[in-house]
Amino acid sequence: MTTRRDSGFDDYLAETLKDPVEAAAYVEAALELEDTNALLVALRHVARAHGMTDVAQRAELGEKTLFRALGKDGNPTLATMQKLLHAMGLRLSVAPSHEVEAV
Repeated sequence: MTTRRDSGFDDYLAETLKDPVEAAAYVEAALELEDTNALLVALRHVARAHGMTDVAQRAELGEKTLFRALGKDGNPTLATMQKLLHAMGLRLSVAPSHEVEAV
């Protein structure tokens, strides 16, 4: 039987992403890349850390919907994103992209 070389890292990442602060920082870093695929990968990692079936149930989504939304060609709606983030103990927020000068 062969073991994946990075299984230790996968286990570490999954354990780390159970912490909402770490998960939020991880997803935020992916958002800053301005790459939809990177965001979907980060969301998949967080969902796996929380258990895909559990996340789907808490988000009141079918498992197929969850896998489709977070898949390589996924394009989740805002409503789906909000449900998923909430199910993982996260929330969507908006901030200025640069520091705004006081008027």
